[in-house]
Amino acid sequence: MIHRDDLTGLVLAGGQGRRMGGRDKGLEPFAGRPLVAHACAPLVGRVSEVLINANRHLEAYAEQGDRVIRDAEDGFQGPLMGIYSGLHAARTPWVVVVPCDSPALPDDLVARLVAGIGAMDIAVADDGERLHPVVALIRRALVDDLARALAQGERKIDRWYARHAWCRVDVSDCPDAFANLNTPDEKQRLERLHGKESARP
Repeated sequence: MIHRDDLTGLVLAGGQGRRMGGRDKGLEPFAGRPLVAHACAPLVGRVSEVLINANRHLEAYAEQGDRVIRDAEDGFQGPLMGIYSGLHAARTPWVVVVPCDSPALPDDLVARLVAGIGAMDIAVADDGERLHPVVALIRRALVDDLARALAQGERKIDRWYARHAWCRVDVSDCPDAFANLNTPDEKQRLERLHGKESARP
């Protein structure tokens, strides 16, 4: 059984935010708080430490997590480099990965991933229509293999997952929880939806 002390949380916030006009997505305001604060919420208290992978505005991110880690290599090389950097920095056998731009992740996300992984090395959230590769539970022991894959030029998360024993975790009961905010319009739409949900009795 995987316990809280076996888990590190990793929030991926190291991208360039191209579709947000180059703005640092994780620090974009959403419902009164930065997006990264919403991403950290389902991890806090459920993991031993929350890491934030960021390459800009490190002081601002430091207010939201336990540690901020930069990509192990420069050049904004994508989320797989962020995952590697988190696995390398983690001090626990398992790492729960989430993106900084999904502000509605379920509170029981960590429990769902832990319950679903079984004897596998990687568990990936599946909303019933598609996989969410950056919402995953990953065995930290895979860090050296990921280093080799990156050195060989691999940058696709799903291709690296396919090298290992992985499984889907069914989260089809809450597909809207995995919406990504890639553009200002998407942010405004989800903010309106979030406001309606919060207003329900």
